Amino acid sequence: MTSPARARTLVLAAALCAASACMGPGSDTLTGLATASGGGGVATSSRLAFLVQPRDVAAGSPISPEVKVEAVDTLGNVLSQFSGRVFVALAANPSGGSLSGTTSAAATSGLAIFDTLVINRAGSGYTLVASAAGLASVTSAPFVVFGATGSAARAP
Repeated sequence: MTSPARARTLVLAAALCAASACMGPGSDTLTGLATASGGGGVATSSRLAFLVQPRDVAAGSPISPEVKVEAVDTLGNVLSQFSGRVFVALAANPSGGSLSGTTSAAATSGLAIFDTLVINRAGSGYTLVASAAGLASVTSAPFVVFGATGSAARAP
């Protein structure tokens, strides 16, 4: 015989399962989250994160230290199975600069490294955006690209 408290617990669990579709088609067997195709079976709620943000840099010089982007789950754990391509581009471009270097890289164990990124024009407030199929994109913190003298460009 089932106690009234146990019966209410079972009904609540069944209602929660019905509301979330529990382990429906296309779900990950460990988390129950729907999976995205083309990204190595990562959960759709997964996202990209900057492990190493871009730092202030001189125009025409590679950003150093190298920019690193990782695929993470909702708890911030690295998705080591992710091996898709990660792309970076200018998000905020206050001075009309262009981004060159290697702007796409295959992730290895969830990590993509960009060691040749260069912006050709000085300005303050540049940001990068990283994107990959099946993952939420991320925008970097703002940074400054200095002119040849080491000072930020001035607004006209």
